[in-house]
Amino acid sequence: MSTLAAVDGPQRRYLVRTLAFMGGYVAINVAAILGAFDAIIGEPAGVILGLAVAVPVAGQMWATLALMAESDEFVRTLTAKRFIVAAGLAMALFSGWGFMESYGNVAHAPGWMVYALFWGLYGLVTPLIRTSR
Repeated sequence: MSTLAAVDGPQRRYLVRTLAFMGGYVAINVAAILGAFDAIIGEPAGVILGLAVAVPVAGQMWATLALMAESDEFVRTLTAKRFIVAAGLAMALFSGWGFMESYGNVAHAPGWMVYALFWGLYGLVTPLIRTSR
């Protein structure tokens, strides 16, 4: 069984950073789901809440980029390739959905869904991109 202590430096720092940022992300969203911010939804203060949720998202992206910077060449290249492919696919799919909203009257997809789409695609492309070439 693997433990956090058994993970090497860059991977360990990535896990700690991701857990910290996603802990904040989950805490804010769970509080919102449970109604803690109902009084400010739709008010100008709700904009601050939206930005507060975006901070851990940006932090987690930074954690991934820091993993690339701190890792050896193979891990850096592999992670970068996966990141770029997943980002490109997420942008293409989300843009396509936006055009379908405009031209085909399909249901609206909230913009924040692109983040979940990106990480879902990252997970899907990871086993397919296994070399640094």
